[in-house]
Amino acid sequence: MMADIKTLWVVDEARGDWQTSMGDLASGDDLQTAILISLFTDRQARSDDDYDGEARRGWWGDTGSTDNIGSRLWLLNRQKLTTNTAQRAEDYTTEALQWLIDDGVVSAFSVEAQIVYPARLYLTITYQMPDQTSTSIKFSWVWEQINNAI
Repeated sequence: MMADIKTLWVVDEARGDWQTSMGDLASGDDLQTAILISLFTDRQARSDDDYDGEARRGWWGDTGSTDNIGSRLWLLNRQKLTTNTAQRAEDYTTEALQWLIDDGVVSAFSVEAQIVYPARLYLTITYQMPDQTSTSIKFSWVWEQINNAI
């Protein structure tokens, strides 16, 4: 069985990237990579979502599919940091990671968003593997204060 290409998060640039190892793309950390792709790939906005302009984003490979990858977390980029926004972050994360349970990769997960004023949201994901071991991953990003009325 071949491991997936390892995706590492570049904090300063707020994006994922690949590394090379001995002339090839590095591999490993498959679950971490799957979570990063699930959270930080833009899922297409639903018709009832509030988004700017006409672009609903999304990945072209999802065209015609009922199982879209990515999350709608991008919809929160210009939102005021409130408890409602934190709840939506939890909901969007749960939606994006549900496939991990459906495919039997994890047996359960929980998501908790925590507001750290003035402009930070911490997202903690705890997941349980089928062998009953549990792990937590914390993600945080700085909200664009210029775009928010904080």
